[in-house]
This record gives sequence, structure tokens and C-alpha cells, in this order.
Amino acid sequence: MMRPILTITGSDSTGGSGVQADIKTISELGGYALSAITSITVQTTLGIQQFYDIPATIVERQIDAVMNDFQPEVVKVGLIRRRDTLDVVVEALRKYRPRHVVLDAVVLSSRGDTLISHDMQEAIRNELLPLCTLVVKKDEGSMHGLANRYASAVAVFLSQGAKPDEAKSKAKAYINTQVARAADLQGRSSELYNEFLDAVTEHHREASDVRFYADLLNVSSRYLAQVTRRISGKAPKTIIDDYLTHEIERQLKSTDHTVQETAYLFGFSSQAHFTKFFKKQKGISPTAFRKQK
Repeated sequence: MMRPILTITGSDSTGGSGVQADIKTISELGGYALSAITSITVQTTLGIQQFYDIPATIVERQIDAVMNDFQPEVVKVGLIRRRDTLDVVVEALRKYRPRHVVLDAVVLSSRGDTLISHDMQEAIRNELLPLCTLVVKKDEGSMHGLANRYASAVAVFLSQGAKPDEAKSKAKAYINTQVARAADLQGRSSELYNEFLDAVTEHHREASDVRFYADLLNVSSRYLAQVTRRISGKAPKTIIDDYLTHEIERQLKSTDHTVQETAYLFGFSSQAHFTKFFKKQKGISPTAFRKQK
């Protein structure tokens, strides 16, 4: 079941952070992303040129609309630049009382520019902080957007029933798998890791064998395993199976294909083989998973 998660934050027109990154992360991890936009930026990868802060009344109406319609139990809060916006956010959290609030207080841009005033920082610390389950520290993701995506990942895992410490641990593991994509790294290992992830995305329905991907990338299976373990802490087979399982879940929840049809769609030789694989991954049969609400 996809749990709704509300993110209250600004828009990053480059997609590297802000609501765009939140939606991407929440969706990748199986959540259902809801949003209330606080600010719109005019920016490139070189920095922010201009802000347009959404009127507080509009922010309030965005929050009310999604809270009334979806009643998310987890809220993630990011960029808040205006005092009246902070007031409506605080009032909404007190009114709707979500189970968890994750704060990624955006103070500086990736280039070190101050995004909110000192007075706003103090107001957030005094009024918003006491309502939060946890606060993301900037050293938990120093590259642009990683602290933001880390906070979103924590929110997803909290929505799935994880305790705060467990959610943080799982989110850290997730972020480690994103570093190679997000960083401008040099060297064969990071390039190979990105190529491997792209290959899995393209070929997961036809191949789940590590040797297939190693041959495709013209490396040994052993070297591929060394690279994936160093960067993500996972074996290639685990990455393949995790991605395949995620795609199967989406298929089971979003289509009317029978279990047998789904099995053949993903390259399994039989429904029995498919069911055995899925049950090993999720601890539940495909049929029972589909019936879950």
C-alpha cells in the first residue's frame, strides 16, 4: 500500500532539490507524494537568481486540501522563508496532528547563499522544532539535494512503520546508493555503477543473472560485485532483485493482469517460479499482496 506523505517546501527548477526531489524520492521508495509549495525559485545549477514566495493563505489552502482529502500521517517540512507562512504551517501541524513530522530546515543554498533570515531561523527553532519527530542535520548529506532526499527517505520509512532510528538507518543506506548518480565523480567504478543501474532498469524483465550484466558491461562478475558493494553496500544480485521486486509490486497494484500474465511479463518461466521469487522477497504471495489495502 502506498502511504501518502505531504512535503511542505519550495520548488527547485533544476530538479536537484526541493519538491521535485521530494516527489522523486518518495515515489522511488513506494510512497505517494503530496505537496504544498512555499516558494518558487528561478535558478540554474550555478545558483538562485530570484524567489517568489507563495502567499501564506495559498500555502494554508494547499495544506488544508491535501490533509482533508488524504490525511497523511507523515509530513516533511523544508524551505519556509516567510513568518506568516511559518505561522500557517505550525497551526496546520497542531490542527491535523500527523504522527510524524520530519524537518529539513533549508537555511543555505548549495553555493552557500543564505535563503532565510536569522529571525526566521530563530522562529523555526522556537515554534516548529518542538512539533517535529526528528530534524535532519546538514552533515547527513553535504551535496546539493542529498540532505533533502535523505529527509524524504526518512519520511517514507516512518510512514511504513519504521521507528525513527531505523528510518534514519534505512534512509542513509538509500542515500549511499544515490551518491554515485548525484556526484560529479571520476573513475571507472562510479561510471560502471551508473551503467549497471541503467542496464538493470532497461533489462530487468529479461535478465536477472549477474553474469548477463557483467558481460553486457564488459567486466567480470567479481569486479562488478566489488564496485556495487563499495558504493552501495549491496551485491549486484540484491540490486537486481530489489529493482525487479519494486517493478512487480507496481504492476500488481496498478494493472488487472493475472498473476500468470505478470509472471510471463517479467520473464519468469512459470507462475510457480514467479510466486516463489516474490514470496522470498516480500514474505507474501503475489495474490495476497494484491489483495492488501
